[in-house]
Amino acid sequence: MSLTTAAPLLALLKEKDDSVKSYALESINGIVDQDWPELSNDLPDIEALYDDLSFPDRRMAALVASKVYYNLGEYETAVKFALAAEECFNIEEKSQFVETIVSKSIEMYIAASTARYLGKATEEISPKLTQIFEKMLDKCVASAELKLALGIALEGYRLDIATKILNEVLDEGKENGGLKLINYVLTAASTTVVNSTFRVEILKELFSILISMQDTDYSTASKVVANLNDGQYAIKLFQKLKSDKKTELLYQISFDLVNSASQSLLHTLRNELMKEDYDSKVLEILSGIPTSDFQNTFLYNNKNIDIGLLNKTKGSMDGKFSLFHTAVSVANGFMHAGTTDNSFIKANLSWLGKAQNWAKFTATASLGVIHKGNLVDGRRVMAPYLPGSGASSRYIKGGSLYGLGLIYAGFGDSILDYLKTQLTENSSKAGDEDANVLLHGASLGVGLAAMGTANEEVNEVLTEVLYTDLGTPGEAAALGLGLTNLGSGDEQIIDNMYSFALESSHGSVTRSLSVGLSLVNYNRQEHADDIISKMLESEEPSVRYGGAFTIAMAYVGTGNNNAIKKLLHIAVSDSDDDVRRAAATSLGFVLLRDYTTVPRIVELLSKSHNPHVRCGTAFALGIACAGKALDAAVSVLEPLTKDPVDFVRQAAMISLALIMIQQTEKLNPKVAQINENFLNVATNKHQEGLTKFGACVAQGIMNAGGRNITVQLENPETGTLDVKSVVGLLMFTQFWYWYPLAHFLSLSFTPTAVVAVRASDLAIPKFELNCFSKEDTFSYPKMYEVEESKQIEKVAAAVLSTTARAKARSKKTKKDKEEKPEEEVVKKHEDKETVKHEDQKPVSLEEEFSKNRYSAVPYKIPNMTRVLPQQSKYVTFDKDSRFVPVRKSKNVSGIIIVVDTKPAEPVPIVETVREAKDVNAPLPTPFKVEDEIDFDRL
Repeated sequence: MSLTTAAPLLALLKEKDDSVKSYALESINGIVDQDWPELSNDLPDIEALYDDLSFPDRRMAALVASKVYYNLGEYETAVKFALAAEECFNIEEKSQFVETIVSKSIEMYIAASTARYLGKATEEISPKLTQIFEKMLDKCVASAELKLALGIALEGYRLDIATKILNEVLDEGKENGGLKLINYVLTAASTTVVNSTFRVEILKELFSILISMQDTDYSTASKVVANLNDGQYAIKLFQKLKSDKKTELLYQISFDLVNSASQSLLHTLRNELMKEDYDSKVLEILSGIPTSDFQNTFLYNNKNIDIGLLNKTKGSMDGKFSLFHTAVSVANGFMHAGTTDNSFIKANLSWLGKAQNWAKFTATASLGVIHKGNLVDGRRVMAPYLPGSGASSRYIKGGSLYGLGLIYAGFGDSILDYLKTQLTENSSKAGDEDANVLLHGASLGVGLAAMGTANEEVNEVLTEVLYTDLGTPGEAAALGLGLTNLGSGDEQIIDNMYSFALESSHGSVTRSLSVGLSLVNYNRQEHADDIISKMLESEEPSVRYGGAFTIAMAYVGTGNNNAIKKLLHIAVSDSDDDVRRAAATSLGFVLLRDYTTVPRIVELLSKSHNPHVRCGTAFALGIACAGKALDAAVSVLEPLTKDPVDFVRQAAMISLALIMIQQTEKLNPKVAQINENFLNVATNKHQEGLTKFGACVAQGIMNAGGRNITVQLENPETGTLDVKSVVGLLMFTQFWYWYPLAHFLSLSFTPTAVVAVRASDLAIPKFELNCFSKEDTFSYPKMYEVEESKQIEKVAAAVLSTTARAKARSKKTKKDKEEKPEEEVVKKHEDKETVKHEDQKPVSLEEEFSKNRYSAVPYKIPNMTRVLPQQSKYVTFDKDSRFVPVRKSKNVSGIIIVVDTKPAEPVPIVETVREAKDVNAPLPTPFKVEDEIDFDRL
């Protein structure tokens, strides 16, 4: 029997008999969802029954109150009474009310737990709230929804529960399942956990679990170490590898860490291992020399440099103008990056001789880009230009010190003392023009060599140069301090740099200190919030400019919502154009891992009335989507290449090059059009200088490292951000103020190679791998010379009309007999090659390859060859290959340790650059840059 009103039941609540009240509550509980509007008027009476400790059914009163508040939409109060109802609230009940209360309870628990973890609240979390949170996690575990349980546990800062779940799975003997869950937690820690302190706790716990497993998964453990970036954990991992006699895997992980860990971690690890009886090959790998040697060898042997394009652009730019001279020097450095090939410089001595002042500094430093990674011979290569060599130009000497830093960036042990000496010897002469330029080059060089080491001696000498408060040396010293203390978060360094930024009488020093502060706070996240707030509140625009980049570096790759909101606010509201441009640019760094969202987020900014915001938007897209060829990003950038403002067009072209680097015409048909546009702009004498500069640099990026290099911001094996790549991009964006800093982009260059290295001797055997794709899909785009030759047309000889008609009649029969069959053959061939067919949706190349990966006949590629990131998933070792990789990986790329199953049989070996110089021949006669850049002795 249904009631039309709840009034009679409400009246019963006022009776003195507790059993009558209990009956009324039971009845009301059944109709509350229909009659809650009427019941809400008597909520005080229902709550009073709950508050009456002597009333036996007070928990039922709490449940009724909870349901009324639920229907009123007051969920927090509803949760409070539902929890008070205790056993009357059935968590197993399948109803929208229970689901909502549980969901809101979890939200409230997570909010309370977060506040307690962050120190924003001291009161204990309600035991009842904790109970329902834990009950729900138990329910998830019981239903085998382990990932959901782990995710909720981490969100609630309950590492103890997450650890318990992982250990229980492993204790059940399900190590494969356990490893999947460990990797899930590792990914969550790296991408979704917002608190860096908690992230470190998670990673340490994962390491502890992994290292204590019966069959340790060393690959996952190495990923954890790379994410922790803690030398002590790396030592523990290596000790375990050694005790388990996993020698080959030890080599592989050593190479992985060289590519992903900081220089500080490598220092700590190598110094500790040197005290013990470790395999000398491990120590050699950790020095970075083998990695750099392999990369130089690959780039030298496989270089595919479009010299014709570079010459064409150079010929269209007057070398008397430092802007154009610098553009060609930078583009040449990029095109030859890491190849150790100076041929363009040798062939263009007279043009390069036009360099003046800082253009000469930039041209000399470009040799450091060309010889990047040449750790064994770098000092000898730069010797003819270094101080004391006889070179008379201060710009050549200063540029050579900067170039030396570029060669040894991140691996500066062997060159650091020399660069420190240059700083020490010249700091007493600060103020002298010659000394100022030398100090500038040495400060940049020492910052690169000591990057991330927080070396105290380097800090002292750089601080001494900084405190001279001279514009030229001070600007570089500020950046050098930032590089040396990369990610250290050292409070004393931060205070000193911030204080001097406000005191300096030079705007360039203030700005550089502010950018340097962003480097010191790399990946510091919430720990950098205080300095970020101080910088953004400053009245000095240069400090606010650095504040925007400090957000970028502190929250790089996190996608942090608060960071994004701050940057968007600054980009549209700051009174200074430079600050607005910096904020827009910084969005690209924060959203590195969420790069697909960037075009949508910045699309409105790209249409801003302010050209600086449009410029920053272009850079944000280039940074976040570097190497990704994201169509949505290209669509936003293409209109900006035609922007009415020259520096916006410049930024758009450079960013397009960053996004489209190493794309082939088969993979992306826009490649040819984009390259053609760069050439047209670079060679158009009516274009503004800044735009031509952008087009020329963009050409250098598109053809970087002999077209064998990409910009890769995340390490595919460890899932960590590539610190050097991020720093390189940040510093590159500062070319706006100082063109020599454009060379920093070389830090972001990653060779795209597969290099299988034999474990027994770290040699590179010659053998072949399989590639399951169409052979020309990943081939190089056509060179400029090829395009040019097609455009050359012979002048047709004069032909009489009667002769022409006679020839036409004689060919008609041949056409009928021969041309038609030929057309059919061509048509069939085209139909076979095309990916899009009539009446069908377009099929992506990836779908095409995946469908036929193992049914198709692969083509062979040699070891030590170019493998694009998109191509690596289609490359495999032969099942019967003599050389077997020690670690299984879905993507075959980078340096791979292999075991030789037939060590007694001879095999040809690839000779590396270092081996060729050490064994077969002495170094070629070094060339020397004089004041007029005379390269005769190359």
